[in-house]
Amino acid sequence: MSKVIIIAEAGVNHNGDLSLAKKLVEAAKDAGADYVKFQFFKAEKLVSVNAKKAEYQKKTTGNDESQFEMIKKLELNEDDHKILLDYCKNLGIGFSSSPFDLEGIAYLDSLDLDFFKVPSGEITNLPYLRELTNFNRHIILSTGMANMEEIEAALNILRGNKVTVLHCNTEYPTPMADVNLNAMKTIEDVFKIDVGYSDHTLGIEVPVAAVALGAKVIEKHFTLDKNMVGPDHQASMDPSELKKMVKSIRNIEKALGSGVKAPSDSEKKNIIIARKSIVASRKIERGEIFSSENITLKRPGSGISPMNWDSVIGQVAKRSFTEDEFIEI
Repeated sequence: MSKVIIIAEAGVNHNGDLSLAKKLVEAAKDAGADYVKFQFFKAEKLVSVNAKKAEYQKKTTGNDESQFEMIKKLELNEDDHKILLDYCKNLGIGFSSSPFDLEGIAYLDSLDLDFFKVPSGEITNLPYLRELTNFNRHIILSTGMANMEEIEAALNILRGNKVTVLHCNTEYPTPMADVNLNAMKTIEDVFKIDVGYSDHTLGIEVPVAAVALGAKVIEKHFTLDKNMVGPDHQASMDPSELKKMVKSIRNIEKALGSGVKAPSDSEKKNIIIARKSIVASRKIERGEIFSSENITLKRPGSGISPMNWDSVIGQVAKRSFTEDEFIEI
């Protein structure tokens, strides 16, 4: 299979601090991720001043401020993005960011990124989806909160572009009972499209399982410290977990293999040792008839295969055999 794209989702876990964002880039690079992803938005265009926080945001940041006030503190502007893009290039890791409006799409296109990553909340944003089709870029579409009809509608708009659809559950953290990882396969089977998984569970087992099920892209939030103040830190991985996830995914890629069932190079040496041959179960005199009374099956497998048992039974011994000696016919 082709290499799985691993996106380390820094998101807003930089807390609006460019120096912290750079440290997130370093951690993603150190873990072996293919991309580190941020978010490009302007609070005034993203939420109204009256918008309430999500329940998980209230739990992690309190209820003393509006969603607008919280989001405003988490912005990275155009200059920040350029600085981080150059920082990623110097470190040798891919840079990405999710746009949340038409202006954001145009700006991120100017940075010549490898793909547009569509946040789950924009899957029903018709003008936004139409705008994406003007740039001939790979589109990675998250589907948290969406049903199959909404996914189909979005794909109809994006038709003509290369699209990878990410199964996702937009609850932070996602309960295991709500992951529904088989829905990723449903999306793949129904729409005949590349799929992946954007994960908000605690731990690394679900994204690793998604790779085993055929995910081409894995996205996962990470932070430098889960105890930091901010909406997403507690539901994110720390750098050590990110490194473990990347290593596990790469191991699963190797383990999936070609799909051709045949002895591997590493196990061929064990064929003779583990298999059996037809041998004498006692001393056999020349002229005796081979039967279940005088032959048996024992290791190693360098003699006549047990699959030839029926053709050996009933034949005449052309010479004498000692116990455990390979039978010859």
